[in-house]
Amino acid sequence: MIWRRSRAGIREAVPLAALPFSLLCATVLCTLAAHAPHLPPWFTAVLAAIIAARWWQRRRHHRRASAWLRIALLIAIPGVVLAVYGTPFGRDPGAAIVCGLLVVKLLESEHARDARMAVGFACFILMSALLFDQSLAFTIMVGLLLLPPLATLRALESGLPPGRWLPAFKTGGVLLAASLPAALLGFMLIPRLATPLWGAPDNGVAHTGISDRMAPGDLHTLLTDSAVAMRIGFDGLPPPEDQRYFRGMVLWHFDGSAWTRGPASRRAWPPAPVEARGPVTRYSVTLEPSHRHWLFALDVPVAAPEGTTLLPDRTLQASRPIDHTLHYRVESAARYHLGASTLDPRLRAAALQLPAGYDPRTRELAAGWRERAAGNDLAIIRDALEMYHNGGFVYDLDAPPLGRNSIDDFLFDTKIGFCEHYASSFTFLMRAAGIPARVVVGYQGGYWNPVAHYLLVRQSNAHSWTEVWLAGRGWVRIDPTAAVSKVIMAQAGSDTGLPLGGGDISWWLPWQNRFDIVNRWWGQTVVGFDALRQSRLFRPFGIEHATAQMLGITLAVIVFLALSAGALLASLRPRTRPRDALAAAQSRLQGKLLRCGIVRGAAEGPSDFYTRAARALPPEAETLRALAGEYACLRYAFPEPPPERTRAFARRVRSFHPGRVVK
Repeated sequence: MIWRRSRAGIREAVPLAALPFSLLCATVLCTLAAHAPHLPPWFTAVLAAIIAARWWQRRRHHRRASAWLRIALLIAIPGVVLAVYGTPFGRDPGAAIVCGLLVVKLLESEHARDARMAVGFACFILMSALLFDQSLAFTIMVGLLLLPPLATLRALESGLPPGRWLPAFKTGGVLLAASLPAALLGFMLIPRLATPLWGAPDNGVAHTGISDRMAPGDLHTLLTDSAVAMRIGFDGLPPPEDQRYFRGMVLWHFDGSAWTRGPASRRAWPPAPVEARGPVTRYSVTLEPSHRHWLFALDVPVAAPEGTTLLPDRTLQASRPIDHTLHYRVESAARYHLGASTLDPRLRAAALQLPAGYDPRTRELAAGWRERAAGNDLAIIRDALEMYHNGGFVYDLDAPPLGRNSIDDFLFDTKIGFCEHYASSFTFLMRAAGIPARVVVGYQGGYWNPVAHYLLVRQSNAHSWTEVWLAGRGWVRIDPTAAVSKVIMAQAGSDTGLPLGGGDISWWLPWQNRFDIVNRWWGQTVVGFDALRQSRLFRPFGIEHATAQMLGITLAVIVFLALSAGALLASLRPRTRPRDALAAAQSRLQGKLLRCGIVRGAAEGPSDFYTRAARALPPEAETLRALAGEYACLRYAFPEPPPERTRAFARRVRSFHPGRVVK
């Protein structure tokens, strides 16, 4: 009950009992846990500590939270969010603010009405966590985290045994399971908008995947990340492992420490011509959100997919950041001639650009190769690859830091690095030797799923390589990382474990790859169920395009039929008195006493009967008096006997085994 009447006749709110308050604290903690992955760890820890302190204070000292503390938190939370994010708008700042306000609401929750409001607020915040992650595992977790709010609402009702939290969770589980059919029906038939009703601005901190800047160490985080980058389904057989290079961006400019796209990628030139020298590969790509503009295609695409732009260096770019899973089809050539017969002087200058005053030893080495080769570019390339193979170089993700002359430090001192070290140094060497060269970043390799017939590419497959321009052959791909003979850490997700992309092989990764079939189905069927797919829902029935009115009418008809079927089943049931579980338990107890020779008189009340039975059965007298008192309480103290206490009474009756009657 929410209200009680005081001696003066004034209705006052009943304070929260210990069990509902503890469940409310668990609800707030679960909501905070759902948002923890995208909140600062210290912020989450502080809020969790406040929740724990409030629970301990109320349990031990039965005190209210200080009003000054609540006011201070109301001022501090927006201030902290502004200091951390620089703006109160966006998904991450918004999540931080509402989580903080939920904790403040917990501090002022002293009555059932406050608790119900807090539970409703917590459920809203919990559902907003799906704005950040819509994977199958996270969606199931969010669904399970609804159990504490439902248990809290059950604990706020009367009839729950004091301190018994398990019956509250049982009721919540039943309610959650019963809601699934209605949720599925609403998911399929409630008309969807073609575009979101509102959008949250991006803060620039949620970018994932490959960046448009590459410096030694930048790819380390990606190379140890097993998150899915994209899935590729081929019309025929997949290409061999050594041809699975997925082109992302071309980096032209080097400033001595990092490679960037530079002015050459922004010039309004037509795409470089490509001549396919063999059959083209047709495939479809499902690209996970990266919040960036660039797409990935098997090296090299012969045409741009619909809605994308083919840049001069034969890379693909979308008009908007990829904030949702994107599906597109591409045709690529595995054997090709890329570029014109002659290289434009402006492109040649960009492909030979080197910063002044950097890496003198590397320049000297490249000049010596150039002098010995007498203009033979292929000989220079062979010398460089032979150096990586026989020069004591090691592929290892745990690469030491480099100084100002990063190329010199890597080639002559450390000799330890991963793909970006080798691609960067090789491109520098080629340019220093007079060979036009550029860095390409993307993905290499992937796990071929033989069951679902698609190639799974993870972030750990991120890779960088070099393209050099050779007369008569155009731009040619050279992967200097593949020339390294000593490998410390192999590529995660590769079929062969070749050291081409980095990452470590974990024991659970094969199972994770198999489970990705379910994730792919979830992404295509559930997450990808947009307005267009919903409009095609009735195609099996001959309706090409379902309008919003048709969907609404269908939903109303199904709801009407379900309610009608329920009413019909209820009307067809025999018109007998509903089964009384409490009466059934009492009847069983009387039956056990009857077998002992104790018969209840026709006009004998329950209290008198059990008192007489207690005198006849001295060893069970105390148990019978307790059962008699519990029965009288359940029968006469409540409008309806609480189900949990009724079931407990029935269990005690079943465990009661009377002995002999004392004459």
